[in-house]
Amino acid sequence: MSCYCGHITPYETCCEPIHKNMAKAKTAEQLMRSRYSAFVLANGDYLIESQHSKTRQPKEKKAIINWAKSVQWIKLEVLETTKGQIEDTEGTVTFNAYFYENGKVDVIHEKSAFVKENNLWTYLGLSK
Repeated sequence: MSCYCGHITPYETCCEPIHKNMAKAKTAEQLMRSRYSAFVLANGDYLIESQHSKTRQPKEKKAIINWAKSVQWIKLEVLETTKGQIEDTEGTVTFNAYFYENGKVDVIHEKSAFVKENNLWTYLGLSK
């Protein structure tokens, strides 16, 4: 079975190693894909841990988990990546995350900003 993030490799060799050790995310896109998989799995600890310390809100973990569990995740579509490579310190990833909620398909369309903090990729928030 392919990974939740859309790669053809299994979760166990794709996003799971990143969930266990954020340093394994070598690019902003890898971190973004691992965060999508964490939403699918309702892995609130990882979603909080992988967020930049300036925007991290640990007290929202329960709400994030509850929402992630309340929808059925369908697929992730990466539309564009700007910078965010191994040698970069910042980057953006534009994506569509499709999910099923209340009897209909919906989509999150987002251009996310990522920055390295302590030499690890982290999710900063929406890109301007």
